Amino acid sequence: MDKVTYVGNADVNAIEHLYQSYCKDPESVDIGWRKFFEGFDFARTNFEDGGEIPENFQKEFKVINLINGYRSRGHLFTKTNPVRERRKYEPTLAIENFGLDASDLETVFQAGDQVGIGPATLKDIIAHLEETYCQSIGIEYMFMREPERLAWFRDKIEIKNRPKFDVSRKANVYKKLVQASNFEAFLGKKYVGQKRFSVEGGEALIPALDALVDKGSSLGVEYFVMGMAHRGRLNTLTNIFQKRPQDIFSEFEGKEFDYNGAFDGDVKYHQGFTSKVNCSNGKEIGLTLAPNPSHLEAVDPVVQGIARAKLDHIFKDEDKVCPVMIHGDAAVAGQGIVYEVIQMALLDGYRAGGTIHIVVNNQVGFTTNFHDARSSTYCTDVAKTTLTPVFHVNGDDVEAVIQTIEIAMEYRQKFHRDVFIDLLCYRKYGHNEGDEPKFTQPQLYNIIAKHPNPKDIYLKQLLQEGSLTAEAAKKIEDEYNDFLENEFETARKNEKAVVWDFLSTTWEGFRHSKSEDFIQSPETGVAKDKLLALGRKLATLPEGKKYFRKIQKIFDDRLAAVENNNLDWGTAEMLAYASLLEEGHPVRVSGQDVERGTFSHRHAVVKTEDTEEEIITMNLLSEKQAPFYVYNSLLSEYGVLGFEYGYSLATPKGLTIWEAQFGDFFNGAQIMIDQFITAGEDKWSTQSGLTMLLPHGYEGQGAEHSSGRMERFLQQCAEDNIQVVNTSTPANHFHLLRRQLNRPFRKPLVVFSPKMLLRYPDATSTLEEMATGRFQEVLDDPTAIANNVETVVFCSGKFYYELKQKAAEMGVDNMAFVRVEQLYPLPQKQIEAIIAKYSAKNILWAQEEPENMGAWTHIAMKLRHIPFKGIYRPAAPAAAEGSKKLHERRLKQLFADVFQYASVTAK
Repeated sequence: MDKVTYVGNADVNAIEHLYQSYCKDPESVDIGWRKFFEGFDFARTNFEDGGEIPENFQKEFKVINLINGYRSRGHLFTKTNPVRERRKYEPTLAIENFGLDASDLETVFQAGDQVGIGPATLKDIIAHLEETYCQSIGIEYMFMREPERLAWFRDKIEIKNRPKFDVSRKANVYKKLVQASNFEAFLGKKYVGQKRFSVEGGEALIPALDALVDKGSSLGVEYFVMGMAHRGRLNTLTNIFQKRPQDIFSEFEGKEFDYNGAFDGDVKYHQGFTSKVNCSNGKEIGLTLAPNPSHLEAVDPVVQGIARAKLDHIFKDEDKVCPVMIHGDAAVAGQGIVYEVIQMALLDGYRAGGTIHIVVNNQVGFTTNFHDARSSTYCTDVAKTTLTPVFHVNGDDVEAVIQTIEIAMEYRQKFHRDVFIDLLCYRKYGHNEGDEPKFTQPQLYNIIAKHPNPKDIYLKQLLQEGSLTAEAAKKIEDEYNDFLENEFETARKNEKAVVWDFLSTTWEGFRHSKSEDFIQSPETGVAKDKLLALGRKLATLPEGKKYFRKIQKIFDDRLAAVENNNLDWGTAEMLAYASLLEEGHPVRVSGQDVERGTFSHRHAVVKTEDTEEEIITMNLLSEKQAPFYVYNSLLSEYGVLGFEYGYSLATPKGLTIWEAQFGDFFNGAQIMIDQFITAGEDKWSTQSGLTMLLPHGYEGQGAEHSSGRMERFLQQCAEDNIQVVNTSTPANHFHLLRRQLNRPFRKPLVVFSPKMLLRYPDATSTLEEMATGRFQEVLDDPTAIANNVETVVFCSGKFYYELKQKAAEMGVDNMAFVRVEQLYPLPQKQIEAIIAKYSAKNILWAQEEPENMGAWTHIAMKLRHIPFKGIYRPAAPAAAEGSKKLHERRLKQLFADVFQYASVTAK
């Protein structure tokens, strides 16, 4: 039974209910109320024989209201801002606003039990509340609904309050502040004017992260996955991830990358990194910092995906892997991807055990003041959508920062929920070191110019306490400065900058691709008897359960298709997954409605009719199979695609798939495609085998349900960065999916998957076609007679079937229809061989998309030496027409344009 907890105001009926609950079972109410009622009962026994209830009894409830006022609104009256005066909020926490006055200050109240100090004077209760809620730390947590979480927080902050650091701990904290501060000063001195996006003003981040890793290790974390933007990144890399400063200095020198492969690289504050560090408890812990672009917060879902993959396949325990996101204040409030990721936190398919969010709050964007950057009170108010607790802490009080970090780490390990830390600090310079901030914030930067840095503030405190001598402090600084000088001298001797592969251990045994890898696909067939056995298992639901009659028919039909050797698209797809699972490769499919499939073709998850028990036949193949994961996603493209990309980075031996509901819906995730999927290997040397299924095809469904916008992907194709395909047979799709895991490298795969062909009678395949062979980049016309062909029509996808059907209706006998199944890397030699075979007068490229879309411009540019004539819809701003009749009229015109080259056999 949940314990009944406090109420937010002195509602008589509510308090009476609490008291009656206490009388029945003292353990059923919160400990604070239990102690209060114990005091109340004690007082009543002394006065019930003709006595009167104590005069201050009614005021007890007013004091309780005051306590709850501090708990719920104390964060508004803190000393958390190091350089600005806090905004004023009304009503204040003055005792007069709670029906109390100065005459009550020396009165003893039982309500002191509520905050863990026992019966106490009102003055002492207020002092305790001020120390807890209104100093360097503010906390928002009262909106949480679970009594256990609320009680846990009150115990941590009200009863235990501020911890005391011993002399050794203080010296270590100072050492990390020296590293943070002096590293930035060193860069500023050696590389004047170069961008470094320093952490100055927020140096407390470094000892905070150091404490986070150490505390996490003591609580069972074995691996941290972090994401952050550019500010403070270099400092974090060297002082937390232990990247050698000499490697960073070499990047400042602008030296070429020392890397065995064609790779352009990226700026130094975007690179990823993976390392292992030793904690104070002697344990070694893994750290990964995900690479990221300048698109703020875009890395958030990538971090979640990496962490989830580590959980699924290596650690299998949420205690052992912890994601950490380091945000900026303007970005966390302004970028919608933050909301998407927060909404993923507790979903079965996407949870990663809770994320620690640290906001480095500079109180300004590039040049934008905070009051122009958000409507909410705090930049962290997005956290409240999922009832996530938020700490606000003064970045100048490094011990308070560490306390919040450690409480956050404990909370995450206890509840596996998100937690936010708003680290209020400032940005010493402009957005970059060459920018002038006084153009836009002259008053603020006059204050900042005179403000001591956190290192000096803490040193002054330590000297006053006697915790550290000036000589010891100087020794710490001198040793670190000497270390940097030695690293600098080594860097000057290095001829090239070193690129450190992030997640390199995960990718052992893989190599980067070579151009010859794409001449022909590898063999990917699976023995027919194996396919038959897998097909039967996939199509057989467990007995003894009640199924919806339509789903039973679908599975019966699927089984019949397997037995009759006539497989449709959905069955071939499922067989590809099943064969990979049997070979030990995990498969994960995610996206909107993927469990059933947008077009009701997959039915990977079946629910029983009476209990809604979930049945996944893909996981009932054998005891030794790899796991099959399939999840309906939240209604998000940007966040979910980013998550799956991250998942693929950490799962090179698995097949990771994201399916769009309709192909063009990917455009809500365009940043992920532009910055990560198509460019990630070139920028960061990171491979990904992510597969994207984008339903595509012009069938009169309008502008938003027709095109997967293949032209956008083809425009970004270069140096074999991705694979773009438009398959037309179930067997070729089967081989394509298997090919993803049958090569010694990984490439993103963009599939323009069908809609019409899912149930098209002519689009079926046999088990024999899957048992032998490989993915066919080009499919020749199986019925064309070479000597008769005067026109070769190259096309792609389902348009082939429409052209063949029209040709059959017209009796055309002098045309060959050739399918280019892989659009990139373009199978040029195979296309040239087809052209040579036919020696035709006319060579056409025919597509159902408009002239400015589809593959036409790609084909014309890549194969400019071939005299293609283009057949297409007229160029258009929208992908497709909204009218069914207009669609049919334009299709008719396409046929007319193609078949003007036809000769017709007389019937």
